[in-house]
Amino acid sequence: MYTYFFRLVFKRLDPEQAHHLAFRWIRLAARVPVLRTFLAAALAPRYKELRTEALGLRMHGPFGLAAGFDKNAVGIDGMAMLGFDHVEIGTVTGEPQPGNPKQRLFRLVKDRALINRMGFNNDGSLRVAARLASRTPVFKPVVGVNIGKTKVVPEEEAVADYVKSAERLAPYADYLVVNVSSPNTPGLRNLQATEALRPLLSAVREAADRTASARRVPLLVKIAPDLADEDVDAVADLAVELGLDGIIATNTTIAREGLGLKSDPTLVKETGGLSGAPLKNRSLEVLRRLYARVGDRITLVGVGGIENAEDAWQRILAGATLVQGYSAFIYEGPFWGRAIHKGLAARLATSPYATLADAVGADVRKTA
Repeated sequence: MYTYFFRLVFKRLDPEQAHHLAFRWIRLAARVPVLRTFLAAALAPRYKELRTEALGLRMHGPFGLAAGFDKNAVGIDGMAMLGFDHVEIGTVTGEPQPGNPKQRLFRLVKDRALINRMGFNNDGSLRVAARLASRTPVFKPVVGVNIGKTKVVPEEEAVADYVKSAERLAPYADYLVVNVSSPNTPGLRNLQATEALRPLLSAVREAADRTASARRVPLLVKIAPDLADEDVDAVADLAVELGLDGIIATNTTIAREGLGLKSDPTLVKETGGLSGAPLKNRSLEVLRRLYARVGDRITLVGVGGIENAEDAWQRILAGATLVQGYSAFIYEGPFWGRAIHKGLAARLATSPYATLADAVGADVRKTA
């Protein structure tokens, strides 16, 4: 049914326009008491065997919404209603910014992928913090906050810009993510180099501890799939050294070659980050490499090319305690979360593992 609706309506709309329309419907539904209760029962069934503890937090399951869908923390309840166990908002920058000129979002339907060069369009950390502070939740998913660099801030002032956002947002975040891996902000990916990343993560950690002193806010870093293997290892070692809580692997890719893309070459050549199914293999490779390096010392979050329960299960076996999705939601629709949870529960039931936690990293441990 949704596939037909997508072809009939959303496919005919500009991708960004379609996103805003669908998100508006989701938010409106979440404001109607009887309707949201019915939809949550239908779309977000709970499976006790999928209950997950990660980052010192308890969740109904391991499946969350990746950053980029709800940039400004305006639809958290709506996304929880659709079955996401955690919702990562953002990316939020120190100052509000409109992002890059439109058109900046493209569908590669034949590849079940997206290309975006949004450029961190968001309301800024001050307004988003105020919105989180005034929120009266209907549903209570874990809420992560993803922060990035304001475009006009020069690279040498990036640390102060991240600190500003961390100070404002940490008190309202269940966990905090430092995004240094988007390809759409000039110079941002340079911050993945360990000599730049070490002072940045240390400063954000101090800012979060200073402003959310009543509790320790878990801190994660999100990395690109385009890092060389030795750089992945370096980030993993740095995360352990600094006592980081987790790594999110991975963001979008700037690669186009070797991905077997079938869409119109004109679309494929659009600049920006590619997400969706073509990213699957490399994201899984990075995740496996990270788990082989860090084991259970920090939490790994698998994202990139997850389309179905089998993809999510493979990420868990490769070392992910949590998994996230976004692009496939555009193609799968509102029953996607339900299908992921049902499929994960079925795979766990037929596996040799007593709990989901037992399955984390099992494939990597077998080959170690």
